[in-house]
Amino acid sequence: MHLKYFIAKRYLFSKKSTNVINVISAITVVGIAIGTMALVVVLSVFNGLESLIVNRFNSFDPDLIIEPVSGKTFIPDSAVLQTLVNMNGVKMYSESIEDNALIRYENIYHPFIIKGVSKNYPSMTGIDTMIVNGHFMLEYQDNPVAVIGMGVSSYLSVSLNFVSPIKIYIPKRTAAFSDDPEKAFNIKNIYPIGIYGIDPEVDQYVIVPINFARELLEYSKEVTALEIKLKSGANSNSIEREIQKLFGNSVNVKNRYEQHEVIYKIMKSEKVIVFLILAFILLVASFNIIGSLTMLIIEKKEDIRTLQSMGMTMPEIRKLFLLEGWLISIFGALLGLFLGATICVLQQNFGIIPMQGTAPGAFIVNVYPVEMRLLDFVITFLTVLFIGYIASRFPVRYITKRYISEEINEV
Repeated sequence: MHLKYFIAKRYLFSKKSTNVINVISAITVVGIAIGTMALVVVLSVFNGLESLIVNRFNSFDPDLIIEPVSGKTFIPDSAVLQTLVNMNGVKMYSESIEDNALIRYENIYHPFIIKGVSKNYPSMTGIDTMIVNGHFMLEYQDNPVAVIGMGVSSYLSVSLNFVSPIKIYIPKRTAAFSDDPEKAFNIKNIYPIGIYGIDPEVDQYVIVPINFARELLEYSKEVTALEIKLKSGANSNSIEREIQKLFGNSVNVKNRYEQHEVIYKIMKSEKVIVFLILAFILLVASFNIIGSLTMLIIEKKEDIRTLQSMGMTMPEIRKLFLLEGWLISIFGALLGLFLGATICVLQQNFGIIPMQGTAPGAFIVNVYPVEMRLLDFVITFLTVLFIGYIASRFPVRYITKRYISEEINEV
């Protein structure tokens, strides 16, 4: 094997009698390097975007959430809640009520989502760190106040001035027919005190105290969800199964991935599709290996006879030229990995590629986020090696069998 590697390396770097072979080999290495670099950079950008979205969702979503299987609400049993609190790995829980509501600010109406939460809700998530204006508070001077998303604020042009309140309309559960539409609604005013910004999907909430929401929705002890925060280092999957067993089949227990399952699946699918597209481009670039090896094998006919005279068999000679093709792929892959990692490091430290928006603040970040993962580098390298093997196998087997063997037999 050392002899084959030595000869293959000499063939790769030595000057050939036909200069075009060196040119084709160099072009192949550059093409594979560019394709590998693109794979590394694009996968790292997808990782960065995924981590950015996950981290921002984690500021709003609990570690685990318990929701009813049927209906909108359920009443949690006090004994079950006590067992939940004492469960190993559970730090705390919070009750919440969520429903659609018609929101009015001055003369603008629009449907949004009202969410009533307990006082410990900021400790459950990190939403208080996502406040872009005002403060996260549920009470101010013993009066209930609201925290609204940027989507609500932008559409209604809400101002945090305690002059104009938000008016919330909820249909009465037992409303009788009336000529006055407002008699069919429970209506309450509340002043906004803070605005949070996370993601367009979760910026459509008006967060209020849970008792305020219960009065509007005519609930007493009902909740639409129980939100659970786990202790650091707790096994989320095992606790999820334990809680599901505790509450039974009347509820669904969801982790953070399951709360936004569609979004995460879309991101992973896009990453796989882009990987396959770039891998196909790499395959096309690797076809130059066929031309390079074909011309090299034909040029080295005399060397092949010499190697055979020294006792090397044809299968061993084929392995030599197959190793030659692999070396081209390896050098291209290593160069591409280095260039890709360099671009990612520059992007992380200097933000050389900004995100282009139609207006300032159009994106939640100003530059493309990147996150390098070792597994992506390993998969990319192995993919390039596999493509190099496929591209090298054809000329090695076909050309040596079709031409070299025939000429040797004639001699």
